[in-house]
Amino acid sequence: MDGFNDSDVNHIVFYLLGIPGQEDLHLWISIPFFISYVFALLGNGLLIFIILIKSSLHEPMYLFLCMLAAVDIVFASTTEPKALAIFWCNSREISLNGCIAQLYFQHSSFISESGILLIMAFDRYIAVCYPLRYTTILTHSLIGKIGVAVFLRAHCTIFPMVFLLKRLHFCRNSILSHTFCEHIGLAKYACDDIQVNIWYGFFVLMSTVILDIALIFVSYVLILHAVFHIPSQEARHKALNTCGSHVCVIILFYGPGIFSVLTQRFGRDIPLHIHILLANVSMLAPPMLNPIIYGVKTKQIRDQLIYVLFNKQK
Repeated sequence: MDGFNDSDVNHIVFYLLGIPGQEDLHLWISIPFFISYVFALLGNGLLIFIILIKSSLHEPMYLFLCMLAAVDIVFASTTEPKALAIFWCNSREISLNGCIAQLYFQHSSFISESGILLIMAFDRYIAVCYPLRYTTILTHSLIGKIGVAVFLRAHCTIFPMVFLLKRLHFCRNSILSHTFCEHIGLAKYACDDIQVNIWYGFFVLMSTVILDIALIFVSYVLILHAVFHIPSQEARHKALNTCGSHVCVIILFYGPGIFSVLTQRFGRDIPLHIHILLANVSMLAPPMLNPIIYGVKTKQIRDQLIYVLFNKQK
């Protein structure tokens, strides 16, 4: 690609290859992608619907879960429609502005979900350690303010990336070997120095996701300390059971992402298409499985789901 001036920036086009070397299998690969995406939309949509219409679920835990489901829908929708368009229609072109918009919503929804998981850890800490003050501490007003703070943090930390990318001049090969755009993956195609982009990306990672993981860990250390000081074994089991769904979701959210990063860092002999598939799994698995985990492990949601799906048909 030849050099671009400022007037050309809106005409820069990139080409997403999808999964390089597996073009003949794109149609088959699209099937689990499509099924996972549909399950993510239906599962999270149904979860939001049940929580909103059932006043008995208007408690802090379920309101945070409603936020998580909404973010999961956005998170999955930032990348999968374009990936399916590549697999089905060979629609590989994406403009610079389209690429930046995609990575903006992808990264901001990821940070939002990380923040919500931190809030839910705090929610479980209050429920286990201060059960009698649970509803007086986590009022609807405070929940709303916390939710706004989480989303503001995500968007305010990612918004500067737009300007950091728009300032760059792209004059290298415009072919992106992936199914979606991401910050450094896009910036490396610029002819300018991208050290600011690299360091800002590192700052965002450390000040949001890594900080959230550390605080979640501290929350569960305090929860376990409190639980093992409960004299009744039945009460200990009940307290731990309230945290079960949240722990599963935490592992599901951070686990594939950490594994994908480690394979990119140390798995130099792993083929590129494996890295790309792992990245897509880390984007699709949490939105698809979170509603299933909470639906199976949370009795109140399970009961309301059965009522909505079956009793209304009678």
